[in-house]
Amino acid sequence: MKKLLRILLISAPLVLGLGAIAHATCSPDFQTCSSGYGVNEVFMGSGGELNACSTNFCSKQSAGETAVGNTSSPSYQAQAGFNTDRTPYIQFNVNTTNINLGTITSTATQTATATFSVKAYLSHGYAVVNASDPPTNGAYTMQTMTTQGPSVVGTEQFGINLAANTSPTTFGADPVQVPSPSFATGFATTEYSLANNYKYVKGDTIAESAASTSETDYTISYIFNISNVTPGGTYNFHHVLVATATY
Repeated sequence: MKKLLRILLISAPLVLGLGAIAHATCSPDFQTCSSGYGVNEVFMGSGGELNACSTNFCSKQSAGETAVGNTSSPSYQAQAGFNTDRTPYIQFNVNTTNINLGTITSTATQTATATFSVKAYLSHGYAVVNASDPPTNGAYTMQTMTTQGPSVVGTEQFGINLAANTSPTTFGADPVQVPSPSFATGFATTEYSLANNYKYVKGDTIAESAASTSETDYTISYIFNISNVTPGGTYNFHHVLVATATY
């Protein structure tokens, strides 16, 4: 028995976590401010200048910095350095938009991959959540793997992970930290990080970070297995991912 499955990956609008910072409009005399305070020192320290301007050009100078990078406590955090940005943000890119799996049978597992990336600045981390139903064929919904497990040919299964796999074939990849683990801290959650084991539950968190982080590149590995009694037809899956930053 042959079945035709198509998978469409799309991203949902990003949702910022509660407590996002509201920014005050600074007086021209201030270089940075809050609703109650402002700073008008051009430079604190030696060897640099925040705004070095002439009539036509401006620059930020960073020579002589004595401390750079992130410092934090359970309630607060700061970025040190002359060229830091005070605006928090989350960036979420889905790089794969459409995958056509073609025709599959009950004698082999069909696989596919898609990629996305996340980074969050001045946050206490982020979470990426599955926000869509499994593949459907009209009123019929494909059976998903509600607990972590391996691919089993001939058994109706739909599942994903974010790992480099060797079974049922060599495909997928572990999360990649950009530019390095010194700056990026995103990771796949436990239920979706084990190679050769798959799961899919709507509402599950599949990736996250516990701190402000540079970019992490993720690869989603999909598996599709059908049985001899899986209804034939065209299956569609719109994989919506929701990335939420926390502050």
